[in-house]
Amino acid sequence: MQTLLNTLELPHVFVNCVEYFTSRLLLEEILIQLQSCCSETEQTSHVPCDTFNDFVRLFKQAVVSRELQDQTLYIVLDRAEQLREMEANILPAFLRLQELTDRNVTVVLLSEIVWELFRPNIGCFEPFTLYFPDYSIGHLQKILSQNHPPEYSADFYAAYINILLGVFYMVCRDLKELQHLAVLNFSKYCEPVVRGEANERDTRKLWKNIEPHLKKAMQTVYLREISSSQWERLQRDNEEPGQLKGLSAHTHVELPYYSKFLLIAAYLASYNPVRTDKRFFLKHHGKIRKTNFMKKHEKTSNHLLGPKPFPLDRLLAILYSIVDNRVAPTANIFSQITSLVTLQLLSMVGHNDQLDGPRYKCTVSLDFIRAIARTVNFDIIKYLYDFL
Repeated sequence: MQTLLNTLELPHVFVNCVEYFTSRLLLEEILIQLQSCCSETEQTSHVPCDTFNDFVRLFKQAVVSRELQDQTLYIVLDRAEQLREMEANILPAFLRLQELTDRNVTVVLLSEIVWELFRPNIGCFEPFTLYFPDYSIGHLQKILSQNHPPEYSADFYAAYINILLGVFYMVCRDLKELQHLAVLNFSKYCEPVVRGEANERDTRKLWKNIEPHLKKAMQTVYLREISSSQWERLQRDNEEPGQLKGLSAHTHVELPYYSKFLLIAAYLASYNPVRTDKRFFLKHHGKIRKTNFMKKHEKTSNHLLGPKPFPLDRLLAILYSIVDNRVAPTANIFSQITSLVTLQLLSMVGHNDQLDGPRYKCTVSLDFIRAIARTVNFDIIKYLYDFL
């Protein structure tokens, strides 16, 4: 989109909503870019803009001062789904910006999710939606081949891209990720040519040299477990994939504060019998001995039997008991549960259409959850039935 607007020399403003994550930052950045839209040499001044009413007034002044009344001005908001996190009036106001300013302005929202997922509940002007299909393997080949280094021929780099896509296309079709992988592994592909062991047309030797390193890279697609410099050092030292100290090799994962307590609550719910919740989480429960709970089938450790499924209500009840501050059951808490399922730290048991609500199971080990609990100063052993 940005290349198209620059090629056609159309007056435009291009803003990434992730970088400018509040309404004030977003509106001020649009005004700053608008000031430098037609005069690159003139110094732009910072104009404070607290509300959308201020933005409409300043926008009109900027359009008149830049003599853009007779042209169509384009405001492109990349990662537009982030507008949902701002004030409720921001997205509807942008969709009616032409009406509010009485100027010839077009707002373009770029997003990777469908419009229905971030349409505001208060209602708004419906935009025209245009869907772009995924790049085909032929399109990716042409786009990635354009970035070939000048010291190598275009055919040599195109053959490398063809090998790269042959390995990664089935699992990754994201252009930016493929560009990162292409830059990261090209030096290894060139090694036989640099050492004089093969020429640029000896594809068999080049493939044999790069194949094990592409298999290593397959383990870390999208994860960014290590930096590019660490990855190059691993390739240079010819270390095995098992020596990769990334996310999968750590004893714990960095999680948000309440996600850690959610995972702890899920572990307690999976490995403690239901009737022991009163013993662990209810104040003034009285003196209850473990022998009162013991039955013949409970002589085996719950950790040996494996995690048991639990309902969402029990998870939240344990969460409210172990967190010192009062936690409201907001959408943020429920979204963190979904994130834990996505990370495969929790697993959903059964189907989503169950009438009694979703049931979950904690899939992490004892060492893992003890490492998580240690980061929030929570002694989880005191709350586990098997360790009474």
